[in-house]
Amino acid sequence: MLPSQARPMRTIDCAGRCLAARSVGGDYYDFLDLDGDTLGFVLADVSGKGVPAALLMANLQACFRSQAVMGFNEPTILLEAVNRLFYASTDSDRFATLFFASYHDRARTLRYVNCGHVAPLLLRSTGEMESLEPTATVLGAFREWSCAEREITLRPGDMLLLYSDGVTDGTGQDGSEFGKERIERALRDFHGGSAEDLVVSILDAVSRFGGIRQGDDITMVAIRGV
Repeated sequence: MLPSQARPMRTIDCAGRCLAARSVGGDYYDFLDLDGDTLGFVLADVSGKGVPAALLMANLQACFRSQAVMGFNEPTILLEAVNRLFYASTDSDRFATLFFASYHDRARTLRYVNCGHVAPLLLRSTGEMESLEPTATVLGAFREWSCAEREITLRPGDMLLLYSDGVTDGTGQDGSEFGKERIERALRDFHGGSAEDLVVSILDAVSRFGGIRQGDDITMVAIRGV
């Protein structure tokens, strides 16, 4: 149910990967064709684990793909519609953290809404690190829900990393967590290569840190300005 690759774009290179902690998982990422110049990105983490979480993930995916055509002009309207559908079709104690972005290829602008998700990291080509902090609460928990939209520009050499908390919460042999600082270090230590190379590089760093143990789904989407 996860995409194999994104439609090629002129000004960005992107890739995603999901490693489920069990035979099925509750993380979800997707690339959405919004129109010829615009590509949508979704990364979500639904509550729970195993089959129940996977069913919620499938529900969320269906909500997004049925509503995605609205995301080009109004990401906030898209997310409000998805929340209504998700809330109506799940129990009140079920929810999802989610990051949605709409990227316009010609303008190099990325409009995003962060629904209670761990903040993606943006490493500028100048070396500055930015966090795309939440602009709304989680999806599906409340009937009355609203969100705010933000916009950034992706320049050549900029790298944006979306990830689930399975990355930061991964533990080493001594019980310490991988944490945000190690992701930032791995992002800074990456020198050249594709978005796919970046995803593989950070997954390798997580694997070396945590050994063979994986307590939660691990999902990443990398977007690199070219």
